[in-house]
Amino acid sequence: MSPERRRKARRKTLHSLFSHDEEIRRAHPVVAGLDEAGRGPLAGPVVAAAVVLPSGIVIEGLRDSKKIAEKQRKEVFWHIVRHAAAVGVGIVTAEEIDRINILQATKRAMQSAVEDLGIRPDILLIDAVELPHIDIRQHSIIRGESASASIAAASVVAKVVRDDIMLDYHEKYPAYNFRAHKGYSTREHMEMIRTHGPCPIHRKSFSRVMDVQLPLGHET
Repeated sequence: MSPERRRKARRKTLHSLFSHDEEIRRAHPVVAGLDEAGRGPLAGPVVAAAVVLPSGIVIEGLRDSKKIAEKQRKEVFWHIVRHAAAVGVGIVTAEEIDRINILQATKRAMQSAVEDLGIRPDILLIDAVELPHIDIRQHSIIRGESASASIAAASVVAKVVRDDIMLDYHEKYPAYNFRAHKGYSTREHMEMIRTHGPCPIHRKSFSRVMDVQLPLGHET
């Protein structure tokens, strides 16, 4: 695809994201998008974000956080923070993930993110999850970060916040090189677990962590 066709495709996607939410605002003026980052990694927290965007705003470059290069993602993050009507973040630690399981931890992080908003949305747009303990109208959307600007914004906020947390953990546990893989199960990360055993932020309830064959005589 030529650069010009790519630009046109991105503009079309951007228009679709924001027009989707504008349509919902006709009946529900305050729309909050919800998404998470960190369900799949073997280490670190799961982070959820809730974002309320004002009507009429368009944030250039906004799309699913996984499709944005890291440097550009940080720029989009700051555009979201500056222009959003409200942003909330919820964080659930690896220890709590082990205690209640990753799905429940994700829901808890999302609930905390909604509570952190400081305003009450009329509707929650959520990426493929339902929150039974929140008495706000909800609409669950499969691959919501590719359909809704509010969910895409939440995906960017959650991803950037979680990545920054993992960079801090890299400084605390440098042997695992969390800076490079952010806790995901890369070949390097698995080798570091085999060499050193799991560290305090590894999710001990995840079989890929605890089933690793450690060197003979290694104590966890």
